[in-house]
Amino acid sequence: MENIRWGRRIRAFRKLKAIKQTDFAKRIGISTSVVGQIERGTRVPTEEQLQIMASELHIEVEELLGETSQKGKEEKY
Repeated sequence: MENIRWGRRIRAFRKLKAIKQTDFAKRIGISTSVVGQIERGTRVPTEEQLQIMASELHIEVEELLGETSQKGKEEKY
């Protein structure tokens, strides 16, 4: 189930940045079908793929996977 949640987050961030799946695949060096499998949760991305995806989306891997926590972060006014 975790894979599906991760896949949905990856797809959401990609769409938020208005990047087509084919373009995203080229940028991260994998096929479009593999990106689709990852986004549907039927394939688990490697750690290296996650790092490249996060870098292309200009976010941290933890944010991409939904593992960031608001605890301990100071609010800035």
